[in-house]
Amino acid sequence: MSNKSRVKICGITNLEDALKAAELGADALGFIFYKLSPRHISPRTAALIVRELPPFVVPVGVFVDEEPGKVASVAAETGISAVQLHGSETPEYCERLMGSLKVIKAVRIKERSDIMRLRSYNVSAFLLDTFREGVPGGTGETFDWEIAVEAKALGRVILSGGLNPGNVREAIEKVEPYAIDASSGLETKPGKKDHKKLEKFMEQTGK
Repeated sequence: MSNKSRVKICGITNLEDALKAAELGADALGFIFYKLSPRHISPRTAALIVRELPPFVVPVGVFVDEEPGKVASVAAETGISAVQLHGSETPEYCERLMGSLKVIKAVRIKERSDIMRLRSYNVSAFLLDTFREGVPGGTGETFDWEIAVEAKALGRVILSGGLNPGNVREAIEKVEPYAIDASSGLETKPGKKDHKKLEKFMEQTGK
């Protein structure tokens, strides 16, 4: 399979998983700074991991309705160069951060009309995830990928939601997204990656 889609592995909490993902060809790693997430990591620990990453692996910070000033300070402390926003952040909020950081706005998809919200945002990319009431991400569930295909007309699409070694190849072939994002489908438990699943996943992406 010829694949130009980039790969982001999210929910990194330890150096071992980070280096394994980088070794296998991950283009980006996600660090979740949302305290209610089971994959939460402290800025201090994230900074130690980011410092050890190869130069062409992008560290991404994941936030949910955090104060813009706090996002900027965590970015400065950890060395992350991109942020992924999973809450109800407004287009104006995103614009404030775009001057110094790459901004990825996550949009939870329940039905086709949900992608209309993308039109209001001027960001680096959109991450499309599965909608589940009260859960900002990491549902482990897929959504209708045809909606993701349509969303590509509105900006760069990062496909997320229930991706695992068994379905990622089909997802890439159907959507041809800018990037794919996986977390819960590659774990032994929240925050700990299964390296065999990770190897199989990366192999299926064509990396």
